[in-house]
Amino acid sequence: MNWVLDNLDLIGALTVDHLRQSIIAIVAGFALSVPIGWAAFRYTKLRGPVLTFIGLLYTIPSFALFALLTLFGVPYLSELNLVVALTIYAVAIMTRSVTDGLASVDAVTRSAAVAVGFGSWRRFWTVDFPLAGPVVLSGLRVTAMSTISLATVGALIGVENLGYLFTNGSQRRIIAEVFAGVVAVVIIALVIDALLMLAGRALMPWTRRTMPRRVTQPRVVTA
Repeated sequence: MNWVLDNLDLIGALTVDHLRQSIIAIVAGFALSVPIGWAAFRYTKLRGPVLTFIGLLYTIPSFALFALLTLFGVPYLSELNLVVALTIYAVAIMTRSVTDGLASVDAVTRSAAVAVGFGSWRRFWTVDFPLAGPVVLSGLRVTAMSTISLATVGALIGVENLGYLFTNGSQRRIIAEVFAGVVAVVIIALVIDALLMLAGRALMPWTRRTMPRRVTQPRVVTA
């Protein structure tokens, strides 16, 4: 506890760095997964191969991915390397959620939108994507949790974030430092998850559960 109190400034700075790196990767991964997921949904013959290939990206070990990215000019010991790698992992998780969400939209609803004159672009953003929202949001929440956790590996390539508390604490055998890192990562994950849930309720009010009204039985008056 004394170590934590004496190093609150360090923990705070690393938390901000960790949060920034994670949010960039989550947003970028989401933006990339939407068109890829739509393409996999739209072209059924390519759906299996595309989703399989994208899913396999998540199986690449982080160290190997860091090394592979240097082939494309990304510096090995850099924050950019970490963010790009996290974005790839985010796409690997999110793409299937986008495809599954679009597939969950009722075909009758989609046909009705076409019947009233909606073009493909307008139909996607006003009908398909909003109705796919609950499934997409579930995938985004999983992606956020995974990204926030995986970001700690950046400390092994010299990137400053909460992973530093794990490596430094392990090397110096300061259990309080490691524990502080764990707690900080968990808190960030819980906060981001709560914000996503609130955003989902605000943007998709039709998904809120409505409680059935209580039916009042008429009283029978006897003489």
